[in-house]
Amino acid sequence: MSGAHGQGVRWSVVLAGGVGSRFWPLSTPARPKQFLPLVNERSLLQNTLDRLAPLTAREHTLILTNASLADAVAITVPDVPRENIIAEPRPAGTAAALAYAAALIAERSGNDAVMICVHADWAIRDENAFRSTLLRAVDVAEQERGLVTVGVVPSRPDPGFGYIEPGKASASQAHHVARFVEKPTRDRAAEMCDTGYLWNSGIFVWRVGDFLNEVRALTPEVAPALAAFENGLTGVAEFFGAVQSVSVDVGVLERSHRIFVIPGDFGWDDVGTWAALHRVRDGNASGNVINGPAYALDATNNVVHAEGNTVVLYGVSDLVVVTRDGLTLVTTVDKSADLKSLIDALPPHVTTPS
Repeated sequence: MSGAHGQGVRWSVVLAGGVGSRFWPLSTPARPKQFLPLVNERSLLQNTLDRLAPLTAREHTLILTNASLADAVAITVPDVPRENIIAEPRPAGTAAALAYAAALIAERSGNDAVMICVHADWAIRDENAFRSTLLRAVDVAEQERGLVTVGVVPSRPDPGFGYIEPGKASASQAHHVARFVEKPTRDRAAEMCDTGYLWNSGIFVWRVGDFLNEVRALTPEVAPALAAFENGLTGVAEFFGAVQSVSVDVGVLERSHRIFVIPGDFGWDDVGTWAALHRVRDGNASGNVINGPAYALDATNNVVHAEGNTVVLYGVSDLVVVTRDGLTLVTTVDKSADLKSLIDALPPHVTTPS
């Protein structure tokens, strides 16, 4: 369990904010994506904690979420201590969130503690390989005294992800990060996949002391608030109120020379759109992914989520059909990636079903 594999006590930090508007109408501000049973009968958040359980105890698990969702998190995962559910009073970027988490862990377990950072809304097909990769990252973080990211081996040239170019090998046989690349064009993504680039997954592993040192040195958007918090001068509200919003990628990783990457190949998916369910759930013989009461005849490659109403498909392909609380969405698999444009154009009483 915690600390058995490496030198420092292991902690897991789960980022569980966000709304997930691309899963509307199922996902709403009050019930965002991480609370939904999109991959199996358990929510994405519950799945995340289940796969981390062999690595870190619940008392060594922090969940960072929006203040409006903290109570829902506590109800969804009641075995996580309430004081380990961190309610961010406002969105302040992942650099601030992870710095706050690291400071808490350092306070409780010391600077040598290792924190494993993941998001709450992913699907992982090979959970044993996922955990093995995280343990490898723990070893690299402790050996190199650096910040480790897991770059996912691409399964397709996806322009929706950032990419990592691995550089020279390190003493631990990890690789220094040569550079991070923002979301590319599809053609450029194909070139990068062919030349060994990895997806920037957002999986991070580091000793909290090493990470906090980099924040203090490189991240002026967060460092003053961190110093005040560590000196006991402020609490959570003051900390998040004082920082400038910046992502950990921009605010820390792209500024540091102590970043290492190891490859991960375990069926990772960020479950970003309804179309992703084709990848993370097993379809029937006709390629239809169906959750709830639905029947499909002469229909192929559709995604159906039915709550309360029966859906019947006949002679159609590549559709997304979602029913919930008297509202039905019908779109194509391709257009389902752009639901924000639809939501922005609809009246509020339609977009926020009760």
